Amino acid sequence: MSVQRIDHVEFYVGDAERAAADLADGFGFTAGPVEDTDGTAGTRSVPAVQGGIRLRLTSSTDPAHRAADYVARHGDGVAVVALACPDAAATLDRALAHGARLLDAGTRTVAGFDDVALRFVQDGDPAAEAAFPAPAGAGLLDAIDHLAICVPSGTMADAVRFCEDGLGFRPIFSEYIEVGAQGMDSVVVQNPSGTVTFTLLEPDTRRPPGQIDDFLKAHQGVGVQHVAFRTDDIARTVRTCSERGVGFLTTPGTYYDALAERLAADSGIPVAALRELHVLVDQDHGGHLLQIFTRSVHSRHTFFFELIERRGAATFGTANIKALYEAVERQQAVATT
Repeated sequence: MSVQRIDHVEFYVGDAERAAADLADGFGFTAGPVEDTDGTAGTRSVPAVQGGIRLRLTSSTDPAHRAADYVARHGDGVAVVALACPDAAATLDRALAHGARLLDAGTRTVAGFDDVALRFVQDGDPAAEAAFPAPAGAGLLDAIDHLAICVPSGTMADAVRFCEDGLGFRPIFSEYIEVGAQGMDSVVVQNPSGTVTFTLLEPDTRRPPGQIDDFLKAHQGVGVQHVAFRTDDIARTVRTCSERGVGFLTTPGTYYDALAERLAADSGIPVAALRELHVLVDQDHGGHLLQIFTRSVHSRHTFFFELIERRGAATFGTANIKALYEAVERQQAVATT
């Protein structure tokens, strides 16, 4: 009954064709043909693929359709995480037995994290494979590294418990993060093979409101804050995406002034190049982690992407989190002036 991998991630958006074109233009995704997936008038869906990443962009003009309702309440965002399983029916039964609410029996879809649904797909199902085109050659991005999910204060324990009991995941890392006066708890959960990773984030309401509080307020509830795409050459990817018009968060020069002292070994990319590209670096017992975050172009400034390269590192950039949230705060400050 174990989850094998992420089959695809589905975004509900206001304009599926425009959203797919943005992914193609900025990040090099291959967009497939427009589809009418469920027969509902005014509902359009576009698949987008690159490397091992499969995305679906769905929009609807029917106010009764779940996609239209989602966008009205949250704006564009991740609405469904489809998980490939060797026995999808048994995995569905397990999730339902541990509190998941059934949304669609035909597609084995449940309410996993409030409005972030989970869909259990039979691994190797020919219909599921045919729903996505083949990627057009070698791309910039290889796989989905993780999804970061924000949950309200007081609900982290229940979310982790569902991941353990309902999905068969296990917590692999937890920490308390302080950025200025704000604070948050983070728990990383993973499937047994380590191919599916959720980073759960919960605000500490004993402290002044911070970015997780802001996300939950603007998004109006639980949601995916960012999706991390893995690449094998972050410098090339950032340069190429920047040339295509993707905006990235910037990092103060003082971060790079202290980088050589903080790292026990060279990351393999000159510090001057890291500074130019604003790429962050962390190190664990296995090696280096290089990462950067896109500027949010979401109307509510809630969602963004992360690009990540793992050079042996298995962790998630703990030492870079403060730099990330400081950069997000700078972007938000500019957006509100």
